[in-house]
Amino acid sequence: MSVLKKFFKDTIIYGLATVLPRLMNFVLVPLHTGKLVTSSFSDSTTFYIYAAFFNVLLTYGMETAFFRFFSKSEEKDKVFSTTFISLVVTTMLFLMGILVYNQELSSWIGINQLYFNLLIGVIVLDTLVVAPFAYLRATGRPIKFASIKIANILTYVILNYFFLWAIPKFGFSFSWYDSTDLVQYIFISNLFASILTFILLIPYFFKTKLQFSKTIFKQLISYGWPIMVAGLAYVINENFDKWILPNLLDKDINGAYSGCYKIAMFMTIFIQAFRLGAEPFFFSHANEKNAKQTYALIMKYFVIAGSFMLVFIISYLDVFKGLIVKDESYWIAIKIVPIVLLANLCLGIYFNLAIWYKLTDKTRYGMYLSIVGAILTIAFNLIMIPKIGFIAAAWATLAAYGVMMVLSYILGQKHYPVPYNLKQILGYLGSAIGLSIIALTTNSNYYINTILVLVFLGLIVLFEKKELKQLLKK
Repeated sequence: MSVLKKFFKDTIIYGLATVLPRLMNFVLVPLHTGKLVTSSFSDSTTFYIYAAFFNVLLTYGMETAFFRFFSKSEEKDKVFSTTFISLVVTTMLFLMGILVYNQELSSWIGINQLYFNLLIGVIVLDTLVVAPFAYLRATGRPIKFASIKIANILTYVILNYFFLWAIPKFGFSFSWYDSTDLVQYIFISNLFASILTFILLIPYFFKTKLQFSKTIFKQLISYGWPIMVAGLAYVINENFDKWILPNLLDKDINGAYSGCYKIAMFMTIFIQAFRLGAEPFFFSHANEKNAKQTYALIMKYFVIAGSFMLVFIISYLDVFKGLIVKDESYWIAIKIVPIVLLANLCLGIYFNLAIWYKLTDKTRYGMYLSIVGAILTIAFNLIMIPKIGFIAAAWATLAAYGVMMVLSYILGQKHYPVPYNLKQILGYLGSAIGLSIIALTTNSNYYINTILVLVFLGLIVLFEKKELKQLLKK
């Protein structure tokens, strides 16, 4: 239990580094949806889709590979140094290529030239700090990690409010300010935040002697490239809907869809916090005697927490809708939220299950599973959006992550069997889905919906009381 308690402690700290920035982003959603028309919000969404794509491409699985080999290598400094040098060199080569073909690439992907230049600045700076951030996590410095992450998002949020709210509100006059193109200032704010992060992490660029090992590099690449492919497939699974909607329907629909999608960010925050704490923990405890039992217990509590969030958010969906997406023109897409929440819970379970192919160095299976999900996402969206509209995009996400989750469990039990309590996990998941469906039929009757939330909490207390007491005592 002490090992499990340490996991929860680290996850909470790493979670703060993720939860606080994401919560601050919630503060920005009302600002953005209030100041931007739906078509401009669509432009902002497209910007970050490409940012996610390039982030995966430029890191090519090296972050996860670093954790894998750093945890078991006796030459830890050399693992870090090789990872860092590799990422710096490839990022600089990428930047040189972009500078040569800047206008052609901007035109090819259909992004405004200014937006494209800002995008490149953000992704280059963010890639250069991947290795230092990974080093902080791997060496058990969650507070330092969290502090820099929070400084980044604070800068981003403050600048967003300055550009989009304070200047128009107080009538400040600047010759460079363009009130007809407010979305650019979201990207400019991001660039300044990335510059600050880069500066704060410069000391960690020289934390160890810079030495490049071809042997370690080959191991890192061999382990990491399937993760890169899986990451690209993940970007497709997460963003293909928001990329294709402007083409199949229109930018206004995509803006509304993307705005309502933000309500599901609570589940995304939870999953991201879990991943930040879990990945280094799983690797560092792989050789412990009761490792598999610990993984199984973590899975159960993950499902319990995620299921509770599903019931809670759906029960008070109208409240969240009013707080986060205040412009009613966005609400035409609100019905996607329950589907996307469940889809993200399935994704979180998949990430938990994925430990089997990472610990057995069979990362190609992660690539295969993600490709299956991407194929489902693309096919479902292209076939069904013209038939049933934007709701098909949400169902496509659920179908993709649901299939990936089931396939990962089946393969995992074959290659690295973990004694998951399937009966309890399915019981909590099924109960949460059932209660959520009831909540959707009550016409936002908060008295009934509160009872539904309390019922689920009662189930947790009933079945987990003894185990939770033991955990809290140790």
